[in-house]
Amino acid sequence: MLSFAAAILAILASPGPGVLSLAGVGSAFGYRAAWAYGTGLFVGSNLVMLAAASGLAALLIARQDIRLVFMVLSSAYLLYLAARVALAGSKIGFMEATHPPGFWGAVVLQIFNPKAYAVGIFAFANYPFWPESLGVEIILKFLILNLIWVPIHIVWMWAGVSLGRLDLAPQTQRIINMAMAAALVAVVGVALYAAFYGPS
Repeated sequence: MLSFAAAILAILASPGPGVLSLAGVGSAFGYRAAWAYGTGLFVGSNLVMLAAASGLAALLIARQDIRLVFMVLSSAYLLYLAARVALAGSKIGFMEATHPPGFWGAVVLQIFNPKAYAVGIFAFANYPFWPESLGVEIILKFLILNLIWVPIHIVWMWAGVSLGRLDLAPQTQRIINMAMAAALVAVVGVALYAAFYGPS
């Protein structure tokens, strides 16, 4: 059980679409928006974990056409989020993003988030530690996943909001928003590179 928890901690602590977008929303729009968005990430993450525990996620990911659809949809949505963060408070005419992506936007992100599925499949296909009962093991894995997931995302949210509250000059805040957005774009780039040029 401890080795499972350590592996999940290492995976979840690495930057991915969820934590990066949460930090970006926090920096650009503040705590209220970040809590709503983070709650959506939590719900979406657990929906994906349910799919992974049931084996549905592995079945879907095994099909190349479905993987491609997931990749296109998740990449498009991440680029949309990146634009919302980059343009928050930018004062670039009609392009200014005044409304943050909310609860349902975060749920959608997780449903099409390749990392969420990778974590779920890894978690429920590896590290068996309760051979007496698969049901008990699944419940414990859900509990461990969430006990690790929640504080990690709260730290990223706090970091993002803290950046936004530093009373920085507007130009500096715009640079930070652009950097957050660039990190999301980089995640998209890495995922696309792995999909098209990684090992088959």
